[in-house]
Parts: sequence; structure tokens; C-alpha cells
Amino acid sequence: MSSNPFLYIVIGIVLIGGFVLLSGGGKSPTVASTSGASAGSNVTVVDGTQIVTIEAKGGYAPGSSVAKAGIPTILRFVTSGAYDCSSSVVIPSRKIAQDLPATGTTDIDVGTLAPGTLSGTCSMGMYRFSVEAKS
Repeated sequence: MSSNPFLYIVIGIVLIGGFVLLSGGGKSPTVASTSGASAGSNVTVVDGTQIVTIEAKGGYAPGSSVAKAGIPTILRFVTSGAYDCSSSVVIPSRKIAQDLPATGTTDIDVGTLAPGTLSGTCSMGMYRFSVEAKS
């Protein structure tokens, strides 16, 4: 049996391509934080309600957000082909467990935030996010 270098090259390319595809093309949302983006850049206020937008796919981006305390708040989760556990959000302090669609937008009303940190995870606890509410 002779070795075929072409076969080894094809197998290597397939393995590397599969790794890149499964890892989200090099994008790692679980590493994202407010240090990667300006604090509050994913927070808007519409008609007196604060909306914190978080992307869910292979984790949460940004991983931490800064919002204003004392304002009714909605967490807006945006998914695009999310088939992992980040498509299921758990916020224990608010007794919230919400499944997200694989692709789409889901708003979760978390009420008026008091100063402090609101923390959430995926259904398995692998991926985490937080919203720090400041006065």
C-alpha cells in the first residue's frame, strides 16, 4: 500500500474547513465583552423602554453589557442559525427560561432594572451573559 499525498492534502483541507465551519468562522462571541465594544453600544431607549440587544449563536455577544438602572428593560436576542444551547436563555433571578428560534428576534421583558448585575446563561450553563445596571 503506497501513500498518496493528494489524499492526505484533501483530508487535511476537509478537517480544517470543518473546524472553521463549526467554530463559527473564527468568530468567538463568548469572548466578547464591553471592552471589545464601547459600553452601552448595544443599548437603545425607545419610548421609555431600554432595549439591550444580544446576539445568540455559539454564545452571547456581547458577553457583558452596561445599561441604565431604573428604566423598564427588554433583552432582545437575535439569532441567525443558532442550533446550540445558546438558543435557550435562562435568567434565574427573574425565573425566566425562554427558547429562542434558530433564526429571528425574541424580546424578553426583564422589568425595571435595579442597580447591579443581571446574569443569564444558556440552558446548559456553558455560555454566560450579563447586564450591569448603573444609576
